[in-house]
Amino acid sequence: MPKIISARVIVTSPGRNFVTLKIETDEGVYGLGDATLNGRELAVKSYLEDHVLPCLIGRDAHRIEDIWQFLYKGAYWRRGPVTMSAIAAVDTALWDIKGKIANLPVYQLLGGASRESVMVYGHANGKDIDETISNALLYQKEGYKAIRIQSGVPGLASTYGVSKDRYFYEPADADLPTENVWSTEKYMRSVVPLFEKARAALGWDVHLLHDIHHRLTPIEAGRLGKDLEPYRPFWLEDATPAENQDAFRLIRQHTTTPLAVGEIFSSIWDCKALIENQLIDYIRATVVHAGGLTHLRRIAALADLYQVRTGCHGATDLSPVCMAAALHFDLSVPNFGVQEYMRHTPETDAVFPHAYTFANGAMHPGDKPGLGVDLDEVLAAQYPYKRAFLPVNRLEDGTMFNW
Repeated sequence: MPKIISARVIVTSPGRNFVTLKIETDEGVYGLGDATLNGRELAVKSYLEDHVLPCLIGRDAHRIEDIWQFLYKGAYWRRGPVTMSAIAAVDTALWDIKGKIANLPVYQLLGGASRESVMVYGHANGKDIDETISNALLYQKEGYKAIRIQSGVPGLASTYGVSKDRYFYEPADADLPTENVWSTEKYMRSVVPLFEKARAALGWDVHLLHDIHHRLTPIEAGRLGKDLEPYRPFWLEDATPAENQDAFRLIRQHTTTPLAVGEIFSSIWDCKALIENQLIDYIRATVVHAGGLTHLRRIAALADLYQVRTGCHGATDLSPVCMAAALHFDLSVPNFGVQEYMRHTPETDAVFPHAYTFANGAMHPGDKPGLGVDLDEVLAAQYPYKRAFLPVNRLEDGTMFNW
């Protein structure tokens, strides 16, 4: 058996913070797992170093399921983003090791490919509608079949999803949280014109997606979904906070626009009612925040029973290690829908050399053994951790609101 002899946490910041777990075996094989929790990175680092890694030494690296259950059930205090991100890092690293020992890419260990490649969506945004459409047309020319469109809102100084760069968007932008101002009324007036102009410019052969970022009440989301029905959105993402899963029932009563949610979910219990009651169409839970490949496969299997498809989160707060793991997962599951893809900076790509590729609006994890991602520790050491918070939101009258 390959015995775990060491496990180390490596924090690096090549443009943004990443937390990576490296597990090594007595056979000289190592695996990588992503443990990045945006804005709370050091909490996961501490959880791993102080409470998890000492328990791994001497264990059989092949016993992925048993180790997962040990870390989940053995902690007593279950779930939550810190715990599940730590478990995910261990789980992903062990799948990487298993693939390398078997000399197979991870997707082959998950049952093989269910498709030739993975459709991804890019992010088109701008300070106003015209700039957003202009960027969306560039994505379309690059071969994207699915594009998320976000535009600045007239009357608001800043808007979620609108970046200064066409490719790179990092919301964790300050040493202390930036405070943004929000108006639901102004936002609601801006979305339909955005989709109307997008359809006129891009046509009907491209999927259009939109992220609300948990900012509407269920009835507001129902109204927006109904208003957008003529433009056939691929989905509305995070229409309302999902702590109350039954809130999506009210949205369903008012619109047939597909709904996606789950990037902040940490376990199957966060989405159980949403899936079983068919209140969503896409589940966006991801490898790093939902307990790794082992647990995410369970979520996908439950979703498949109810014709809910996957649409995993894929922003830049997922390192290339997690991006690769997501692609292996995407390629294998029968109910894949779409994969979010935000390109990493050249600095990040240099720190994490990888085998996955992009072409014609789709990606493939590659066929290198394991995940197909490595970590240049010498280069990583040149980018020390920098504290960076996600912004917060207030209404125009100063009330704290959902960011």
